[in-house]
Amino acid sequence: MNSTTRQFSNNSTNGPFPAQSLRRQIPYDPSLITEQLSRNASFLGADGFSKLRSSFVIVVGCGGVGSHAVAALARAGVGRIRIIDFDQVTLSSLNRHSVATLEDVGSPKVTCLKKHIQSIAPFIEIEAINRLFKLEDADELLKSWTAPSSTSSNSVVQSPSYVIDAIDNLTTKIQLLAYTSKHKIPVISSMGAGCKSDPTRLLIGDISSSTEDPLSRSTRRGLRIEGISSGVACVYSTEKPGRGKASLLPLPESDFQKSKETDTSKNVNDFSILPDFRVRILPVLGTMPAIFGLVVANHVILSLGDHVREEGYVAGNKLAEKACDSVVAYLQSCEEKLAKKYKLVTNGVKVPFDSADVGYLIEEVYRNKSVVSGLTTRLVLVRWTIPLQGIESMVDKSIDGQKCSSLKFNEVVCMTREEANRHEKRILHGGEKVEDVYSKETLDLVQKRWSEEEWYRQFR
Repeated sequence: MNSTTRQFSNNSTNGPFPAQSLRRQIPYDPSLITEQLSRNASFLGADGFSKLRSSFVIVVGCGGVGSHAVAALARAGVGRIRIIDFDQVTLSSLNRHSVATLEDVGSPKVTCLKKHIQSIAPFIEIEAINRLFKLEDADELLKSWTAPSSTSSNSVVQSPSYVIDAIDNLTTKIQLLAYTSKHKIPVISSMGAGCKSDPTRLLIGDISSSTEDPLSRSTRRGLRIEGISSGVACVYSTEKPGRGKASLLPLPESDFQKSKETDTSKNVNDFSILPDFRVRILPVLGTMPAIFGLVVANHVILSLGDHVREEGYVAGNKLAEKACDSVVAYLQSCEEKLAKKYKLVTNGVKVPFDSADVGYLIEEVYRNKSVVSGLTTRLVLVRWTIPLQGIESMVDKSIDGQKCSSLKFNEVVCMTREEANRHEKRILHGGEKVEDVYSKETLDLVQKRWSEEEWYRQFR
C-alpha cells in the first residue's frame, strides 16, 4: 500500500478512498490513475492513450446526450473537458441525465455534471460554463485552454482537440457547426434522439448522408445557407416517424388560446424557455439520448486515440452500392422491354431512380422483404401494374433526347427476382390483373407500403 492509499485509509471508514470533499484536497496518486484507466490504455496502446490523455474536448449542451458523452470522456481519461450549457436540472431531466440526482434538481446542469465527474475522475481538468452558446460569444466559449506549465514559467495554450455538439435547438446548433467548420475545429454533432426508440437505426456519417432524420435535414438546410454542404460528422437515426409512434406533444389548448390574444403582447414564444426555443414537449425514451451520447463519445475517443478504422463505419445492413446498382439495372431493363413492346421508344428508356432510391425503397419501405412471399433474398423492384392513365403515360416525352420512364415510388413493389420475372410475364406483358393473380393480403400490403412511403417521403 503506497502512502497516498494509506492516507486515504486513515481518513475514511468506507475503504481506501476518502469522502468527496477530502478527495479534492488530496492529490490523486499517479499509480491510481494508471490503474483506473488501464483498460483504456491497453485498448488504445501507449501512443494513442497518451494522445487521449493530453487532449482537450469541448461539449456544448449537457442534457441527456451531452451528459452521457461527458461522463464517457472522463471515464476514458480525456485530459481536459470544457462543458457549456445554460439550463438547470429539472425533475424531468432525471429520466435521461447521466449523473443527476434529486439533490441536483434546480442546480445548473454544468455544475451538477462537474461535481459528479470530479467524484469519478478527480484527475480530469474540467471547466464548467453556465451560459447559452451564442455565435457572438463563440470566440470566447471555444477558445484555447490555458494552464500553467509544469516545466517552465510559461503557460500552456491548447486548442480544442474536438467539439461535441449536443444542442437541441436548431438555431444555435447551426451556429456552432458553422463556426467549427469555418475555423477547422473537428466536430461531431448529435441529431435528434427525441421520439426515437430503435437503437439499431443509429448511424455515424457525414451530415450530407443523413437523409432520413428530420433534425439533420433542417440542420443541412441551415448549413447550406452558410456555404457548408458536407464535412460535418454526425450521429443520426434512420428510424422513421409514423402513426402510433411517439411524436411532438401538442401545445395545451389553454396556452394556445393565450397565444391568440390580441389585446396583450402574449404569443406562443411567451411559453418557451428562451426566444426561438421550442415550446412543445418532445417525448424522450431515456435510453436513447444515452445511446446517442455514448456513440458520440466513442467516435471522439477513437479519433483522439488514433484507433484505426480501416473501412470506416459500416452502416448496419445497408444494401451494398453494387447491389443497388444491379436493382436499378433490372428495373430499367423491365421498363425498356415494356416501352418497346408498346412502341413508345426505339433506343431505350431511363428510370428516374438511383441507387439511393433503391436502398430507401427496399430497406425502409419494404423492410427487405418481398410483398408476395416475405422472402429476403435476391430482391428487386418492379412496376406493379400498367398505369391507369394508359400506356402512353409510361414515358415522359417532355424530355429531349433519351426518353425517361415516368415511374414513381408508389408504382413499384419489392419481390424476389424470380417472382418479379413471373410478375412481368403475367401482369405487364400478359395483361392479367393483379386482383386475379395475388391474394387480398398481398394487395392490402402493397397499398399499406405505398401509404407509408408517402408518409416517409416528407422526411427525405
